[in-house]
Amino acid sequence: MPEDVNPIPVPLTGPVLELAKVRAALAAGLTVDHAVRLQGADEAALTADAVAFAAELSAANPVPQGPRAGGSRGADVGAEGARGTVGAGVAAYREKHGLAENGQRPPVAPRVSTGRITNPYVERGYETEHN
Repeated sequence: MPEDVNPIPVPLTGPVLELAKVRAALAAGLTVDHAVRLQGADEAALTADAVAFAAELSAANPVPQGPRAGGSRGADVGAEGARGTVGAGVAAYREKHGLAENGQRPPVAPRVSTGRITNPYVERGYETEHN
């Protein structure tokens, strides 16, 4: 017996239909919430409806180009040795904070004190008189 070239699609019902709707929606770039709106009784009809629905959504709601994080990115960004590279940022940070090439602060000369070392936070109280 010869095989049918175009088999008759089997209508889907219940959880199998819901799963087919989700698969068709995700394949068309829709969300799971949009899968509920798809109509069709078989996978081919669901896929066609999902593609049409996705086309309507993208045509009706074009995504506006938002501002880029960090501002505009001109031609100097990423150019070798140009301002705006990571290396240039590291060099500017080191220069601003007085760091050496290895990231260490330069050594500080020890303080030389000729006077008596006292605690500056001690409160000076009063003294009692002894008779």
